[in-house]
Amino acid sequence: MIVRSLSTLVTCAVVAFAAQPSAPSPYSAPLRDLPWGQLNFLHTTDTHGWHAGHLQEPSFSADWGDYISFAERLRERADAEGVDLLLIDTGDRIEGNGLYDASDPKGIYTSDIFREQDIDVICSGNHELYKQNSSNNEYLGTVPNFKGNYLASNIDIHDPKSGERVPLARRYRKFTTKNQGIRIVAFGFLYDFTGNANNTVVQPVEETIQKKWFQDAIHDRHVDLFLVTGHVDVRSEEYREIFRAIREAQWDTTIQFFGGHTHIRDYKKFDSNAFALESGRYMETVGFQSISGLPAGPQEESRQRISTTFSRRYIDNNLFSFYHHTSLNSSTFPTARGRNVSTLISSSRKALNLDSQFGCAPIDLWTNRAPYPSNSSIFSWLQQLVLPDMVIDPQRASKSRIVIANTGAMRFDIFKGPFTKDTTFSVSPFTSGFRYIKDVPYGLADRLLEVLNNEGQILERLAPELQPWMLVSPEQTRPRADSPELPAINDYNSDYQTVLSHKGKLTPGYTTKDDDGEDGDDTIHSPISFFKVPNCVEARSGMTVDDKPIEKVDVIYLEFIQSWVVLALKFLGGEYENADTEAYLDGVDFTTMISQWVKENWQGDC
Repeated sequence: MIVRSLSTLVTCAVVAFAAQPSAPSPYSAPLRDLPWGQLNFLHTTDTHGWHAGHLQEPSFSADWGDYISFAERLRERADAEGVDLLLIDTGDRIEGNGLYDASDPKGIYTSDIFREQDIDVICSGNHELYKQNSSNNEYLGTVPNFKGNYLASNIDIHDPKSGERVPLARRYRKFTTKNQGIRIVAFGFLYDFTGNANNTVVQPVEETIQKKWFQDAIHDRHVDLFLVTGHVDVRSEEYREIFRAIREAQWDTTIQFFGGHTHIRDYKKFDSNAFALESGRYMETVGFQSISGLPAGPQEESRQRISTTFSRRYIDNNLFSFYHHTSLNSSTFPTARGRNVSTLISSSRKALNLDSQFGCAPIDLWTNRAPYPSNSSIFSWLQQLVLPDMVIDPQRASKSRIVIANTGAMRFDIFKGPFTKDTTFSVSPFTSGFRYIKDVPYGLADRLLEVLNNEGQILERLAPELQPWMLVSPEQTRPRADSPELPAINDYNSDYQTVLSHKGKLTPGYTTKDDDGEDGDDTIHSPISFFKVPNCVEARSGMTVDDKPIEKVDVIYLEFIQSWVVLALKFLGGEYENADTEAYLDGVDFTTMISQWVKENWQGDC
């Protein structure tokens, strides 16, 4: 491990760091170098439209144009040293930020921004498939933008022109690297997702790996590396199945996995010659992976694998890190293409009016960095203020009501200061409205939240497609200790952390512990605590009438969780079906409701 002193980097501190005008400059911090090898990778995943970077968080303030410059500079180094660098993206590029969600139709700006990066292997996430229009956009736009580099090993689509069921993209790709001549067979998977629109088909991984094309690919003996990319948790059963299938075919060939979906930094060891990297979320992290000891060279007889070594690094997405890892500065770092993309992002944000201010948040409100309930929890704010104030249908205002929202509907924190149009989509990008079941016996409705939060396994047995993890944020899907507060843990990992020794004050940030130890993060931070939250929260209004207990209540809920609500009421003894539900508030969507509450309650100068 190499940690450079801050004195070697102070030249960066006096220049403007961020490409986006409103983004904050990153803090100076001690950094670990990148562990370059024979074959190197940069990895992004779950960017969710955050291509402008984080405009209120210095540690993650670089934009997609900066990342393009970073990749181009590292490719220059790779070529100069005769090694290889490949870029990987593993999906969920959409939904979660105003740059994508605020346009009509959605994504008309981000498509042109994203395509400017030269990505070697790219695949789909689940968010690209939730709706017919977004999956058609992938098929008609993103797939041809990246030509043969887009892989879809287990996704089909009904062609929007012919109606024929066809692969979303190529099933796999075989290629040879530019400098080392490493022969690679690459795949692009999605986990066993069932929430896709009916114009797409996600084939279960277990079935896909039995297909002849896959078996032929993994039995190819003229391969130096199997590259398995996917929007898949690196510790999932799907990746274990793929690993076992490849090992049954070739026990000694190197395998490198890249994952996504759970929004965490993680690194898994399958065996001494197979590792998996997952690189966070929301343009917070650029993953770096290197492999040395692979067979190389033009002659078959000289292609001998020696002892293979793997290394990883999680790079904080800011220009302080980028300058350090390229040994460049504000004058020498940017490339023409990177600058142009940063300018495109700025003009796109301006066209969408994303900096228009709805209000001024008086405090920070956290999804998982504060306990629930508490004054700093975004879910307490939702429960105590937003839902009671806003979820009131004038035609049923006199009725007692219980309003339920799943915590996964809130995707990001609210920072003290300006609450903008962009903030609205970052906090909750989903278009779900509210529905309700009227006049539910109070004895059933009173127990509904308890079932949704505590009886997930029972509900899953009744309806296997309704898995409880779908109600919460991806970051919370990993098993954790039972304690509601986990001091000094990896921000979104299940292992306890230790603060690495360093003289001086550290800024809070990722302190990841994975299968390769505690030195994966490029920036040395003090740790951030992670607090578990329930599947759902509720707000109650009018629970007494004339000082008498009520007998019936309207049960109102986000449309996304209707199947769980109906099933839970059945479990409690109610006789309800989807046909018993109705739209509430004419289907006003959750995102609009939050922004309206801010406009009415958080006025004033920041």
